[in-house]
Amino acid sequence: MSDKTKIDAVSCTSRRRVLLGSVAIFGSYFAGASLPSFALPAANDPQLTRFMTLSRLLINHELDSRVGARILKTAMKERPDFKESSDSIIAIADAKQAKIVEDFFGDIPEGKAKQLALWVIFAWYSGVSSPKANAELFTFEQALTFKTTSDVVTIPSYGITGPNMWRQVTVPLSAMPSF
Repeated sequence: MSDKTKIDAVSCTSRRRVLLGSVAIFGSYFAGASLPSFALPAANDPQLTRFMTLSRLLINHELDSRVGARILKTAMKERPDFKESSDSIIAIADAKQAKIVEDFFGDIPEGKAKQLALWVIFAWYSGVSSPKANAELFTFEQALTFKTTSDVVTIPSYGITGPNMWRQVTVPLSAMPSF
């Protein structure tokens, strides 16, 4: 490599270019993070509110509306009868003045409405739309399968001051010499 080639290579990577490039990358990170998500329905969307009402009737857990928006989007895409079925389930629950699923689930007639109810429960618990390999993923971290035991904390048996006091027996020191 000649001296002229070395100088050209060095001048292409000046400090100014590196600084401008890093500022551009850093700025694009914050610009992208501040943009709204256009793929998900808004929080005040009446369809999402209705779906979250249905979900809370079928599932007695705290539910994340962002995950609900993903499930709703897939339900509307895959189930053409979604609106009618969900309205009929909510109507049955309202007629029974139900607060939990056990109050009205037996009254849902067999067919599309019951299939939808079971699918919604499955989607919230598993975090996916079906057990197939090409299923739509809604969430992994917030799937209710993992939330059922989140309040159970196992106490490790190897804890120093835990149950049964698993620790080494302290051996008394021999008489220390005095100086």
